[in-house]
Amino acid sequence: MSTVALIDDHESVRLGLEAACARDAQNVVFSGSTVGSYLEWRRATGAPPADVVVLDLTLGDGTTVTENVRALVGDGASVVIHSVADRPAAVREALSAGAAGVVSKSSALDDVLDAIRTVAQGEALNNVEWASAVDGDRAFADAQLSTREREVLRLYATGLPLKAVAERLGVAYSTAKENITRIRVKYVEVGRPAPTKVDLLRRAMEDGIVAADGATSAR
Repeated sequence: MSTVALIDDHESVRLGLEAACARDAQNVVFSGSTVGSYLEWRRATGAPPADVVVLDLTLGDGTTVTENVRALVGDGASVVIHSVADRPAAVREALSAGAAGVVSKSSALDDVLDAIRTVAQGEALNNVEWASAVDGDRAFADAQLSTREREVLRLYATGLPLKAVAERLGVAYSTAKENITRIRVKYVEVGRPAPTKVDLLRRAMEDGIVAADGATSAR
């Protein structure tokens, strides 16, 4: 059972999500209106970070999207943005800050629960809201990867072990490893860190290197 925290300044939204999570056997450990109150609850109780924090894109306490997402990710939680999907710039900001994905408040509750389960399992969340935000700003997806780096990322992100990637491309294992290191550095430099293999898959999908269904792209 995953642990879930709900942060939204609309109590009715939180109550609806709490009821849905309870029906889905998801354990809601915190429900509140600000990221600060969640972090204070963590300090006061000594509770571990929630597996997934469902976060409203805009809260009423004057905090920014970047501040909130970075604080939560830095604290050890995965973040799913739950908001109206009519502000692509703010959605891109949230994704760039480290959010695991976006689900619209107009989505069915089952879709929200699916998103929570997906992210709790460490898998990449890919949906319409995510795709529209990225497609709206190609600069967001441009980490200036070389042709070889794109080839390494394409194979590695879709599941091949690094040794198999090296063999497939006819290069030394150390060369393939250096490519992955450079790729991670380049993504950090454009504000889109990718410390895990799941993060690399997410970046590859954002950049069109891997298709939305996980298949490799010819691009």
